[in-house]
Amino acid sequence: MRSDLIFGALSHVTNRYQLCQLASKATRKLHRPTTRVQETMNDVLVRFHETKPMATSASSVKSGINLQERRAA
Repeated sequence: MRSDLIFGALSHVTNRYQLCQLASKATRKLHRPTTRVQETMNDVLVRFHETKPMATSASSVKSGINLQERRAA
């Protein structure tokens, strides 16, 4: 059921408004025209439950620094 998926996703995102915003953005980006929107949204909520959607990785921070250095040079 979707309520179970929502409560599972709330384990990583504590703010419900923020969860709605992230889920809607992810659903728009991951949706394929041949599938139902409901299935895509369920898939997004499962992904949020399995991983932290707002986690910053060290590699993304490092690549951001390299980009700034390239622009300055």
